[in-house]
Amino acid sequence: MDNQNIIIRVATAADTKYATTITDEMQSSAKARGTGIAKRSPEYVEQKINEGKAVIAVTNENVWVGFCYIEVWKGEYVANSGLIVSPPFRKSGVAKLIKKRVFELSREKYPDAKIFGLTTGLAVMKINSDLGYEPVTYSELTNDEHFWAGCKSCVNYEILMSKDRKNCMCTAMLYDPADHYEPEETKQFFEENKKGLERLQRYKEWKLLKPFFEKQIAGGGGSSKSLLRYFLNF
Repeated sequence: MDNQNIIIRVATAADTKYATTITDEMQSSAKARGTGIAKRSPEYVEQKINEGKAVIAVTNENVWVGFCYIEVWKGEYVANSGLIVSPPFRKSGVAKLIKKRVFELSREKYPDAKIFGLTTGLAVMKINSDLGYEPVTYSELTNDEHFWAGCKSCVNYEILMSKDRKNCMCTAMLYDPADHYEPEETKQFFEENKKGLERLQRYKEWKLLKPFFEKQIAGGGGSSKSLLRYFLNF
């Protein structure tokens, strides 16, 4: 896909027409991956666009390509959330460009805020690492109840609460403007450790899901072997 035909910019009121398309793709993408995601409504996406807290990608012919928006928690933390790319434009590098632009927008609007993200995907971890994010524990994220309430619609919410919000399927990553590594350093760390991070993510999935597997098996929902094969792709 030719990125020269794609425009990545701060979304404007005229872009609210894409809101339903964006939220529908968020849901279908999460379902296809089999991972959890906090649900967003078209009205919520419209709100972010109207507040100037969203970045959108479109073609020269105004075909929707991708989207991401900014969340602010107590003025101290910022999250770049809801990154989604239309299927025909995936694996073209556009996701990285969107994340870069929304990161820049976050720094422009909230220069002193810590920017963080939660993800289950290695590809997003790589993009974040290229921007200077580093993996952190959940304790370094915002304690704003409104943020954690947003996880209620995620399929993994029960796991999160069973761990007292200290761990879940997602990996937490943070950029602290007052104390951070340079992007070259975090990028190098990711490249040197990506295989280990991938194995850790798979182990984490199995470890955290095991109690729920056992509950399912006890209820006649399947064997531990078949569930292990499913999650580790044996």
